[in-house]
Amino acid sequence: MSEVTALARRYAIEVNTGTAETPTWSRLLGVREFSPTIEPTHEDDSLYEHDGWVGNVRTGLAWSAEVVISHRVDAATGAYNSVHRHLRNSAMAFGAGSLVPIRYFDRNGAVDDAWEGEALVTWEPEGGEHTNPDRVTVTLTGNGPLVAITNPTAPVTP
Repeated sequence: MSEVTALARRYAIEVNTGTAETPTWSRLLGVREFSPTIEPTHEDDSLYEHDGWVGNVRTGLAWSAEVVISHRVDAATGAYNSVHRHLRNSAMAFGAGSLVPIRYFDRNGAVDDAWEGEALVTWEPEGGEHTNPDRVTVTLTGNGPLVAITNPTAPVTP
């Protein structure tokens, strides 16, 4: 078997712009950078039996993803990309409206690299010089578990 290095751009990120009952998975376009993380919480669990060595136990996991996008606009209508607008509106909402179901996966079909969860959104325009493209840093902070899913682009086996 020959192996090659995977590229960061293999990921696709989708946002459910529909409902939980009738999901509409819409692709997040304009992605320039994508950095998913899972951060554990460890607590001291030292025991006499450890003979002075510190013991730890994992008590929780937190997930998040930072996405840098080029803010897209329709040249003919002036309307911003609908997924970008959905994320920006969620970033400014409270309660259920502030939570966005997301999923990300290897768009080349890798079967063991597909995840789904619900996240709070932070929308931070980068600003810049008059010649800079409009970039936005979108932070997705997990609310609950990040679960493995079947990759929607995985090859179908008979």
